Amino acid sequence: MSQSFSARKNLLKVHPADNVIVALQDFQAGDEAVHNGHTFQLLEDIPTKHKFAERNFAEGETITMYGVTVGKALRPIPKGSRISTENVAHASSDYAVGRRQADWQAPDVSKFKNRQFNGFHRAGGKVGTRNYWLVVPLVFCENRNIKVIQEAMLEKLGYATDRDFSVDMAGLINRYKNGANADDILNAEIIKTGSDIQRNRLFPNVDGIKFLTHDGGCGGIRQDSETLCRLLAGYITHPNVAGATVLSLGCQHAQFKLLENALQEFAPDLRKPLYILEQQKSNSEREFIAEAVKKTFLGLIEANKIERQPAPLSHLTLGLECGGSDGFSGISANPALGYASDLLVALGGTAILSEFPELNGVEQELINRCTTDESAEKFATIMRTYSQRAKEAGSGFDMNPSPGNIKDGLITDAMKSAGAAKKGGTSPVTDVLDYTEQATRPGLNLLCTPGNDVESTTGLVGSGANLIVFTTGLGTPTGNPISPTIKMSSNTALAQRMADLIDINAGTVISGEDTIETKGEELLELLIQVASGERLTHAERLGQDDFIPWKRGVSL
Repeated sequence: MSQSFSARKNLLKVHPADNVIVALQDFQAGDEAVHNGHTFQLLEDIPTKHKFAERNFAEGETITMYGVTVGKALRPIPKGSRISTENVAHASSDYAVGRRQADWQAPDVSKFKNRQFNGFHRAGGKVGTRNYWLVVPLVFCENRNIKVIQEAMLEKLGYATDRDFSVDMAGLINRYKNGANADDILNAEIIKTGSDIQRNRLFPNVDGIKFLTHDGGCGGIRQDSETLCRLLAGYITHPNVAGATVLSLGCQHAQFKLLENALQEFAPDLRKPLYILEQQKSNSEREFIAEAVKKTFLGLIEANKIERQPAPLSHLTLGLECGGSDGFSGISANPALGYASDLLVALGGTAILSEFPELNGVEQELINRCTTDESAEKFATIMRTYSQRAKEAGSGFDMNPSPGNIKDGLITDAMKSAGAAKKGGTSPVTDVLDYTEQATRPGLNLLCTPGNDVESTTGLVGSGANLIVFTTGLGTPTGNPISPTIKMSSNTALAQRMADLIDINAGTVISGEDTIETKGEELLELLIQVASGERLTHAERLGQDDFIPWKRGVSL
């Protein structure tokens, strides 16, 4: 549904069935606010992004936003009062698998119908948006060796971070040696920018070498090591990866056989260079590291032979992510991303919606959109199991909103979830995936991950996302090592304040300069540029390479 705002509009009722009103600007107690001919006498301060009661609520009455239940009144709430954690508790509707309606009115894609992007074609038919070499450990014991190899190779091969500034630590040290006081040090200019940073890549067709480290592979439960191997297999077989060097200690739970089994499942005919090195079979650490460096260098020579070629947009797999959300996220950035997702799906592409704790309260809508009974049942089962395990651990989905979420108007998990789900647009759900399962069916896929930003983005890429759009209302430095991560702000103030992190601003939807549709089309245009290598995301430029595997204990 289109959402368009006048620059003079200061209130919003998101859905006709809602009984709360969203403030698009700050209001003070005593102000009169008018919406659709109704005047509200505001009884307390209503900050931007927060909501106030459209009518009087009795204790226990349902609070509705986005057309769904998002809470229950803890006490009587007078009309015109702010909706807050003091007067509203989390509540959501139950759900069941029954008759479903997966019919869909696809958006008009005539502007994009014959568009292509320039990508890296892999054996087996997948197309990457980047061309990386991976160096990964099977166990945390190898993290130090990974770091030694990284220090040896990155700068010499021209792969130092792409950030456009560096920190002049030598200058700071000299000030100290020359007797600088605390004020001198605090006022020192230590940032070098622009031409001070030089890059000269030996392998121009290779976008980078990515060194993944983690704290898993041994100890803990065996299932975590098995899951880690499946996640690493997802990265190795990923279309953005040309090949990999894998370091193993030898005695850990995460044996190479587990990785090999996952590789065989995900890509039975894997035709990428893959080097496996086991330290306990090496004569010395020096020889072990030397062999890893030399084999990685040979892999880079092969990876550099691959060049970008045109590919249809159907080869794009878009990860849908949000973090640092605010009260505008579900009104501007998330629906705009949802519309871009619908456009991509209509063009034959794939979108993946994750963060299952942030789908609490919208389960029925997503179940109704599933194209098969199997997918609907699988989604309902995973959601119930996840919720129960969270409760057994002494937590629950109701505890998911962060202090930042609450401060900016997302006061219950159901309210946060209803807005977060807008990233998935309106298209049918073609598949439901558990963590590390691969996206193989075009269309909208649901992937079980935590709401934790990095665990979620790590999982999205492990399941095949070759691009990510990360919506945010508060700002975040999160990225991914191998999939470009586009940051989309929900509000213009954030886009201006953190311009070095934000790639596209959806705050123009709030101000009325854009509609959901125009901003979604703008986002898809940006995705095509990024996929073609014509534009780096800020996350890439800043080297935001976050990688955290999910241990299947409870993580919200």
